[in-house]
Amino acid sequence: MDFKRVLQFAFQHFYRNKGTSVAAIFILTITTLLITGLFFMQGISSYLITEVQDKIDITAYFNADSAESDVLQVKQDLAQSFPIIKSVEYVSKDQALADFTAKHQDGPAFSKALTEVGQNPFPPSLNIVTNGDTSQYQGIAEFLQQDKYAALVSKVDFLEKKDTIEKVFAITSGITKFGLGLGAVLLIIAILVVLNTIKLIIEGSSQEISTMRVVGASNWFIRAPFVIQGVIFGAISFAICFAITSVVAYALANGLGVIMPGFSLSGYFIRNLLIVVAIQLVAGMGLASVLSFIVVRKYLKV
Repeated sequence: MDFKRVLQFAFQHFYRNKGTSVAAIFILTITTLLITGLFFMQGISSYLITEVQDKIDITAYFNADSAESDVLQVKQDLAQSFPIIKSVEYVSKDQALADFTAKHQDGPAFSKALTEVGQNPFPPSLNIVTNGDTSQYQGIAEFLQQDKYAALVSKVDFLEKKDTIEKVFAITSGITKFGLGLGAVLLIIAILVVLNTIKLIIEGSSQEISTMRVVGASNWFIRAPFVIQGVIFGAISFAICFAITSVVAYALANGLGVIMPGFSLSGYFIRNLLIVVAIQLVAGMGLASVLSFIVVRKYLKV
């Protein structure tokens, strides 16, 4: 197969059908931007879900006279027994009192109540956050209620928070499933739109394909110009999409940073730069060339 001639035919098709070529590039650009947008939305939703789940915890309260070394030993036991634990924060009696005082410093009634008590009423505690669901919190609560910890642990507030934990994990799970479902539907729609656009382009050359087939041109020689034309469409759409993505990621970074202080859109873009490039190349060049290869097969029969 003469690659130079094939390349020449590909560019001839591209320039000869400028209107449909521009339409194809536009459709591919929109499709690629849509898929890229879904990737960024997945990153944002994952961040929000993690932030919400990190706010969910259970607290194990210890007897007021429990030694700090004993509480820290329980913390170590938890870390060894439950790899799914994301964090265990030890809050001493003094720290609990300081936190309460800072939180209610503008409330004289609370200060007066503490004065009347005459001593620190807050017990030491462990605040526990996991990577999992309600069952994992329940397992931790049952672990802390073993007889070996009975002299230390006075209360685990899992039952008080159980309904809230279940609702939070149900909502975050629903968001994840909805995102995956929406992404799949939009991807199918995008592929169908691109497919129909490619079909219109190739149908315009159906007579030329039939003629080439009659005179004995090989299937690959007939297919190749359209596949390369698809690559050209995809390359142009990739360049446009990457430029738009870069500008938007940096333009929206400050605004999103105000709404989500721990999330940087530009930072997410840089960290996932290779993934973004791969997505846009596959969505542009890959999709157009593969669909061109498939569609032209219909016209290879004499």
